[in-house]
Amino acid sequence: MSEMHETALALVAPAKGILAADESTGTIKKRFDSIGVESTEETRRRYRQMLFTTPGIGSHISGVILFDETIRQSTDDGVSFTKVLESAGVIPGIKVDTGAKPLAGFPGETVSEGLDGLRERLAEYADLGARFAKWRATILIGEGTPTPQAIDANAHAMSRYAALCQEAGLVPIVEPEVLMDGGHSIDACEEVTGRTLAATFAELDDYRVDLPGTLLKVNMVVPGKKSPVQANDEQIADATVRCLAVHVPPEVPGIVFLSGGMSDEEATSRLNEMNRRGGFPWELSFSYGRALQQPSLKAWGGDDAKVEAAQRALAHRAKMNGLARSGDYSEEFESSAA
Repeated sequence: MSEMHETALALVAPAKGILAADESTGTIKKRFDSIGVESTEETRRRYRQMLFTTPGIGSHISGVILFDETIRQSTDDGVSFTKVLESAGVIPGIKVDTGAKPLAGFPGETVSEGLDGLRERLAEYADLGARFAKWRATILIGEGTPTPQAIDANAHAMSRYAALCQEAGLVPIVEPEVLMDGGHSIDACEEVTGRTLAATFAELDDYRVDLPGTLLKVNMVVPGKKSPVQANDEQIADATVRCLAVHVPPEVPGIVFLSGGMSDEEATSRLNEMNRRGGFPWELSFSYGRALQQPSLKAWGGDDAKVEAAQRALAHRAKMNGLARSGDYSEEFESSAA
């Protein structure tokens, strides 16, 4: 287990966090559509090559979560992406769930699938260079939801996934995401996030998952996007830290937040506000996708002549979130953006 413990700690090293570049083919098509770029295997490869070859990427990015297509791809020079990342001091990881599917008998609720054949897939991904993995579950707050059955089904699947990861020598990132969709209050989000975390860690314990060799990826506690009452950074930080303190065992080395529907700067500022408080048994870090990539995507626009500008945009956002890791971020630093 010692190697997995070391990897988990390295992923939440001070001033660093994780770049989530594991968008499905459908999701990245939507992002490419927004900049007028056709989503093909080659354009996706070029885009991710741009991200992964950003000069100094290892200064504030500890790991990158890859998609199945991406972990098999290489640079123009024929160097595998996993090798490129490793040479920059960045740990390659892989998304292994196959998506949230309707939970039979529970309209509007989902369970993430992908356990069939997972043992063999994990072995292949390890051979390709992955050292950690990620599995995402989605929990929706609505009228009568989430049901205990939906929470339990996802907690069970995540725990079986985590146990298989550790059997294969990979650090599992467990991601139960309470979605921002809807008009629920911040109190409702805190209550549902708490129930979800309680069920998840009970199942992880039942399946003998070694917590020091895991990471938790989770939503911040926020009101729904349609809620008439929104919350400021201080309220979000207070509710999130309070919820985590009750439900996340101290043996977990780190918690990496997802950015969900937050803007780039909101994701940074809220992480900063939590880390200003300090005194946690776990590291509070980030595992952002869109909140790290969006400025870079827009700067690139599919134009190879704009690669350097796009890389500067990514490096800037990574640096801002690196500062938020220690509570040292300020909006004034945004003026240094490329």
